[in-house]
Amino acid sequence: MSQKKKLTYAQKMCVALTGKLMQEIDMVPANARIGIAASGGVDSWVMLKVLTIRKAIMPFPVELMVIHLNPGFDTTNHSPLVEWCKENGVASHIETTDYGLRGHSDENRTKSPCFFCSMLRRKRLFDICRQYKLTSLALGHNADDLATTFFMNMFQAGRVYGMTPKESFFNNTLDLIRPTLFLEKSTVIKAAKQWELPVWQNDCPSGSNTARSRTHDWLEDRFKENKKFKANVFASIKRFQLEELAKAEKTIMRAQKHANKLQ
Repeated sequence: MSQKKKLTYAQKMCVALTGKLMQEIDMVPANARIGIAASGGVDSWVMLKVLTIRKAIMPFPVELMVIHLNPGFDTTNHSPLVEWCKENGVASHIETTDYGLRGHSDENRTKSPCFFCSMLRRKRLFDICRQYKLTSLALGHNADDLATTFFMNMFQAGRVYGMTPKESFFNNTLDLIRPTLFLEKSTVIKAAKQWELPVWQNDCPSGSNTARSRTHDWLEDRFKENKKFKANVFASIKRFQLEELAKAEKTIMRAQKHANKLQ
């Protein structure tokens, strides 16, 4: 009888830290129906792999469904995802769109291509969640994305905020969750290689020249100045986001109690 292959250190970190965050904030309840937004990049691939592992060890049942929206630049590059889902028994909704092409067309005259495409993609993801009666939508953001967003919001919007691990939409019928939000990108990349996940490259012509990529590069330059900078920035922003989430949940609970009293 064949033995399961032991996880490497990077793989263990991905599984353990994801599970820790999910448990700490009660990210998903029993019988949750989780849609996994899979782009084909390394982050969403690792999130998909980790969630299939966590599903097997959770003390209650959950359902997983992969959702992939091809932006239209290469209409066949998602074939490895289709095969992976079949081999691993994961339900999937694969759809080819023209969102990326439209973002770079004359139709989009006022927004950046990334913003335009992201707006269309988010709306469609929500529609698909309603179609399949999903209760959660999982996005594969990591700690590097969190730090980049935090500084982008300060620089461009004057806001002190990054990304929350969990937020509710549509009268609490859908939770947007980020299970891998506290994983560092370097760990994600190592684990993906060790799992031999069929990651494909982002073929968007604007993918490497965005406000996000420039902010990320600026941060990386700062981190090179002192080895402690990155760990301190990540730790402080993680604490901030968890504290903000706790505040938001208390506010919601107070509002619900007040509403119940008025009934």
